[in-house]
Amino acid sequence: MRLSNDQTTLRSEFADDPDMVAIIALFIHELPQRLAAMHVALAAADHEQLRMLAHQLKGAAGGYGFPKLGEAAALIDQAVNMGNDDNVIRSRVGMLAAVAARIRP
Repeated sequence: MRLSNDQTTLRSEFADDPDMVAIIALFIHELPQRLAAMHVALAAADHEQLRMLAHQLKGAAGGYGFPKLGEAAALIDQAVNMGNDDNVIRSRVGMLAAVAARIRP
């Protein structure tokens, strides 16, 4: 998977489902805390914690209709599992943050 420098706004695939609006809003509201926790784990070189957080976000993102966010989280999960060096992992966390910054309700 290749993530481009696309700056278009990302909306949930379920944004028009009235039953999903509130939980999508909660997911978006909590996203900065998830990213902050990932940055803390990265700074502490706690790769297992980072992998777990990325794996959880990968699943949640898909469930809330944000496949691009899930794909970016999967790249982190994969990099940690493959034992990539910190520069690769840091780059993928940056890519995830860039995708997350495009998300709107």
